[in-house]
Amino acid sequence: MGVSANSLINRPILASIHTEAFRHNLNRVRILAPESKIWSVIKARSYGHGFEAVFKGLESTDGFALLDIQDAIWLRERGWKGRILLLEGLFHQNELSLAEELSCDLAVHCENQVRWLEDFEPKGPHAINVFLKMNTGMNRLGFNPETYRTVFHRLHALGYRMHHMTHFANADQVNQSPTVGEQLEHFDVGIAGLEAPISLANSAAILWHRNVLGDWVRPGIMLYGASPTGCFKDIEHAHLQAAMHLHSEIIDIQELRKGDHVGYGGRYQAPETMRIGVIACGYADGYPRQAKDGTPVWVEVGAADGSGIICPLVGRVSMDMLTIDLRNAPQARIGSRVELWGGKVPVDDVAQMSGTTGYELLCALAPRVPVVIK
Repeated sequence: MGVSANSLINRPILASIHTEAFRHNLNRVRILAPESKIWSVIKARSYGHGFEAVFKGLESTDGFALLDIQDAIWLRERGWKGRILLLEGLFHQNELSLAEELSCDLAVHCENQVRWLEDFEPKGPHAINVFLKMNTGMNRLGFNPETYRTVFHRLHALGYRMHHMTHFANADQVNQSPTVGEQLEHFDVGIAGLEAPISLANSAAILWHRNVLGDWVRPGIMLYGASPTGCFKDIEHAHLQAAMHLHSEIIDIQELRKGDHVGYGGRYQAPETMRIGVIACGYADGYPRQAKDGTPVWVEVGAADGSGIICPLVGRVSMDMLTIDLRNAPQARIGSRVELWGGKVPVDDVAQMSGTTGYELLCALAPRVPVVIK
């Protein structure tokens, strides 16, 4: 007798993606940047959230900004008629015809891309939108201010619809060079006299430098409810909502005596008689192996009312399991729900205890974790 895969009971770990959180966060961007249009940045599979939920939750955006032209195809096939910006432009000259067919806007940041556009013979009547990128101090992509003007004129003369763009390196920090002000000075010199729409602000600039928003803003991490600084307290004032909630359950409970050790390497030693909860989640699911003792995990203690309490992680995270101290939750039982990050535990709090950022944890959610869109 065969067994259907759909009839099997799955391991209890689950990531839920909340489309209403995307709508809420997009609205917060509109409130913070009321005069600007919005490129919703959905690179890296929408920061690990997947395209389906983002397409549904951010459908009122002015445009989507992404990296891969295959993702632009995905959007067009699902009926998206708005603008699409390829944030790093094209990687190969032979993609230009496809980009024109898909009506993609192109970031242009290097001489090769300029030459491709100069050699290109468009098939359609509409000029391609070019977001010419200036390197104002981040030293990653873009033309320096001196070269920028010449490149702008070369492409403008060919009929491309020109836009100005740069990227702030330290909008989430104070007095770290190059500062937003220093980069803006270089930018203003580079574009002087060159009339075109401007795109400047990433999430950090939207949150903390609203005098440099430009005609188009490019929110990324804030749309997903996490902080550009990696510290949740820094964005509490923005009233954002976590879009991804990672849940699991306690699958076993161990009774420890004083002096007992927990997990590989025995990193944690019980200071007294205590209970340890074993949770179905490990580094193969995307939870950080380097998480320190004390990393917060929310445990449901009131099934009727959904109340819960924070319990600290103890011991080294394993491939498929992690362990928590249940002294704060005597009501916890096998089967009790837990939240690893989401609405109760900000992903940034987990990241800070792991020496990384919320960006990395969200993007690193493993393919084996089931995902449900709400």
